Amino acid sequence: MNSAKSKNTSSPCISICKTDPITNFCYGCARTNEEKKMWKEKNTTEKWKKENLNILITRMSGWQLETFKESYKHKIDFGVSIYQRNLNKKPQN
Repeated sequence: MNSAKSKNTSSPCISICKTDPITNFCYGCARTNEEKKMWKEKNTTEKWKKENLNILITRMSGWQLETFKESYKHKIDFGVSIYQRNLNKKPQN
């Protein structure tokens, strides 16, 4: 999946879905539960999604930001997050 050809902004979910009890942000994508709902709504605009993606990135730092950037790029390029890809790999004997 080539991001240049894609018309829709990909969800920031990178399949690391666990909410921090202090910030209420997801450890994987830094969204709140309310933001997760907004991403799924049919009427949510591309403009809102792009703006929200920029907000999410500002919430991250260090390992979380680096992991997100790498996995999100992989998701855009290949249609699946790195975590999902690794789950689907079969062990080699």
